[in-house]
Amino acid sequence: MLTKEESAAVISKFGKNEADTGNTKVQIALLTERIKQLTVHCQHFPKDAGASRGLLKVIGQRRKLLKYLQRKDLEVYRQLIKELGLRK
Repeated sequence: MLTKEESAAVISKFGKNEADTGNTKVQIALLTERIKQLTVHCQHFPKDAGASRGLLKVIGQRRKLLKYLQRKDLEVYRQLIKELGLRK
């Protein structure tokens, strides 16, 4: 789970202000941080099926939000994936 400090840092970096948690960019960035944590956890504990399923659910959520952002604002989408390092 993300700590309050980590979440606040991501929100301040990608949001317009500290309370801008509903912004699509902020949501994608928060999900990306969660995916990084779950990936490390699943590498250390490969038999943890619940964490693996949770990881797949979070990846699906991020994929849907990225598709939405790509449809609505292509330039913001391209900038975000570059900042997060998602596509190679």
